[in-house]
Amino acid sequence: MPALINKQRGVTLVELMIAMLLALMTGAAIMAVFSNSRQNFKQDENTLRMQDDARHAMREIAYDLSMAGHFADLLMPSSVTPDGSLAVATDCGPAGVPDWVYLLRDPGTGENLSLTAVDNATGGAASAAHSCIAGGELVPGTDVVSVKRVAGGASAATSAGQVYLRTNGTVGLLYRDPMGPPAIPVPAPFSEWEYRPRIYYVRNYADSPGDGIPTLCRKFLAAPASMTTECLAVGIENLQIEYGIDTTGNGDANVFLPAPTLAQLQAAVAVRIFLLARTSDPDVQYENDKTYFLSNAPAYSPNDNFHRRVFSMTVGLKNLRSLHQMGT
Repeated sequence: MPALINKQRGVTLVELMIAMLLALMTGAAIMAVFSNSRQNFKQDENTLRMQDDARHAMREIAYDLSMAGHFADLLMPSSVTPDGSLAVATDCGPAGVPDWVYLLRDPGTGENLSLTAVDNATGGAASAAHSCIAGGELVPGTDVVSVKRVAGGASAATSAGQVYLRTNGTVGLLYRDPMGPPAIPVPAPFSEWEYRPRIYYVRNYADSPGDGIPTLCRKFLAAPASMTTECLAVGIENLQIEYGIDTTGNGDANVFLPAPTLAQLQAAVAVRIFLLARTSDPDVQYENDKTYFLSNAPAYSPNDNFHRRVFSMTVGLKNLRSLHQMGT
């Protein structure tokens, strides 16, 4: 009987402690794997969101730029006249130039205003060129670009408060629906095209001033005829554009300029767009020690915990190329 009792004894204290230690080590390893997987998943999601936002922003700005100077049936800007009652509640041009958003030609030089640029803008320079951009909201050293055009297709019906171009392919009338006293008659048959001026810039906040999240935004003309703000992508730190200028008249870009004059933009036939995007949330396990070079912007070495990527695209300006080759 004593021998049988001796065979049924339990584990010793040492064995129990070893078992507990092994269990703790296994649990810690599992928790570490789970934590790393969770962190990797979160960072992958963060990076994918950055890429999706940047690609969406690139598509929007590239499409708008490609449509610069589109006034339906290759209508020349000099053939468009604003009606007598057309006005804007919130304009977005230089001081002393009323209703700039409706001007398709520079009143002093007669140059085409379908595409204008501010290179590596400061807040003051951006506000001087576009009064609806507050100097304190711009990320300094980023580009500002404005595009004037109409929609890609004629409108089936007009909406009150919207601005349209009525054209028969020879003359055009820019007006706000419902139409007031027209400046010129437009003989039938004619079509109506929604007028879509846009101004792109990088704002230094996303939701509220001071949140520190750079965001690509644009000013656009909304009913009832007022420039307002729409933001496209958070995390866009820089926008840089180079303008391909046709210096020989052959229709091709012979030189790309980051800071063209309005006179040089009359011969623009292409643009190169550069966006620097960062993730919304930092990655504490990552240190960004890279240096980024975009066009003529100063070299940028962030030395922080955000992942970044440069996006670029070259876009042809088919409407401006046609106008340039026609000598207008």
